[in-house]
Amino acid sequence: MTKSTRTPSTGPAGSPRPTGPSEPSAASASANKSGGHRAYHHGDLRRAIVTAALDVISAEGPSALSLRDLARRAGVSHAAPAHHFKDRTGLLTAIAAEGYGLLAATLTEAADLKDAGVRYVRFAREHPAHFQVMFTPELLRGNDLELTTARALAGERLRDAVSAVPPEGRGADARLAGVAAWSLAHGFATLLLSHNLDGPVGDQDPEDVFRTLSGMLFRAT
Repeated sequence: MTKSTRTPSTGPAGSPRPTGPSEPSAASASANKSGGHRAYHHGDLRRAIVTAALDVISAEGPSALSLRDLARRAGVSHAAPAHHFKDRTGLLTAIAAEGYGLLAATLTEAADLKDAGVRYVRFAREHPAHFQVMFTPELLRGNDLELTTARALAGERLRDAVSAVPPEGRGADARLAGVAAWSLAHGFATLLLSHNLDGPVGDQDPEDVFRTLSGMLFRAT
């Protein structure tokens, strides 16, 4: 039998495609030995594990995460996720770092402070699992370089938006104004995700409601 030289391919956005019968991957072979899982080759196993973890967090919360269960969902051996994250804390830290990176990117595109706040709320609504993990420090490895770098960048983007507001619109202390802006956006997003604003917001667009609230706090935004 000649050895196949085909390179396994991935689908759109890096999603894995099933390998053909002549090209079993090491991961799928291991999975078959350990539990008869359907054989898949993961072009990006790290991404597959993160995606599965986000699904679990959205449905059941971070406490429900298990690397063994995520490996089962991804169709790989139970030890495979540890090669990328070492442990559950490492996985949650990677998710938080990714979340801060996404948040920093969306804040970079903000037109002004009010728009930055709207984008913050939008991020929380579109990435609720990231949002939950990012602000639960006891779940994370706090000295992780990727995490601290991404967190600092997101904070810098928010401070930039606050600094662009004239003092007469935000007060003399830009640092306290930043705390106020963050508190408003984060508090609104948290209450929104926990359904505590279902009554006050009703059928209104939450982003429009937030724009109104931010106008009450920062007159010149």
